[in-house]
Amino acid sequence: MHSAWPILALCIERFAGLHKECQEQLQVAVYAIGDIQGCYESLRALLDRIDFQSARDRLWFTGDLVNRGPQSLEVLRYIYSLGERAQVVLGNHDLHLLSVWAGPGEIKQGDNLRSVLEAPDSEELMQWLRHQPLLYEEPGSPYVLVHAGILPSWTLGEARSCARELETALKGPDLGDFFRHIYGDRPARWHDSLRGWDRLRFITNAFTRMRYCAADGALLFDYKGAPETAPSGYYPWFAIPDRRFRQQAITVICGHWSTLGLRREAGLLAIDTGCLWGGQLTAARLDGEPQLISMPCRVRMKPGR
Repeated sequence: MHSAWPILALCIERFAGLHKECQEQLQVAVYAIGDIQGCYESLRALLDRIDFQSARDRLWFTGDLVNRGPQSLEVLRYIYSLGERAQVVLGNHDLHLLSVWAGPGEIKQGDNLRSVLEAPDSEELMQWLRHQPLLYEEPGSPYVLVHAGILPSWTLGEARSCARELETALKGPDLGDFFRHIYGDRPARWHDSLRGWDRLRFITNAFTRMRYCAADGALLFDYKGAPETAPSGYYPWFAIPDRRFRQQAITVICGHWSTLGLRREAGLLAIDTGCLWGGQLTAARLDGEPQLISMPCRVRMKPGR
């Protein structure tokens, strides 16, 4: 009888090892990925690097999926094909694509959107894109995903509410009318009393264009350089001391700001590492302790908007 114990112990040990291995294989990995801007080959190379399994793992995208890079259509088709495995927030270049598709917008010098607009599945892709959020979070997760940032004077609850307002407008019956009114730099400051197009325009700018704020809340749009060279009196949105969304223990994941580059600090994970401009495409693993993985990009363009 006692001679069977070593065999039993060995079986238990092997079973435990197999169980652990199976658990590791079944664990869902969640990655946030920075601005792609049409760099499809770089995206697929990064996904190979992190061993992304589309049947198991999940991807969060910081927006600006399209434009400038050579393969915006391929990027959209691939992310769309992932279904619930992919979560997107809209960036300013995504909105520009929707504006051109809806009518009011015009192709600008340096844009690379015609392949999307002329594709046989363009309607399907654009309807999907216009239904993506401006802010995304999951119950129990410490992360909040946005493109540009969260306005310092907003609480997280106010940011959620403002995002829902804009998302409702994007899903509305006249998308062309929305884009005829939504562009511009004014108003520069947030007031709870803002209504109509002024309110929606500011919300759009805060979520998709913001980089710098003054202490009084005014947004600065015509400077895009690194914080070390910022104009006097203006600060990165995440450096305003009394920013109200810090009342919640969250980490904001954002892109949009290639000259800022990779920045990880308390409450912030900025992962636009300038793929389009000859930099890198970055993924941040979010399940467990964050891990950062970057791949050099295969496209190099002259920096612009």
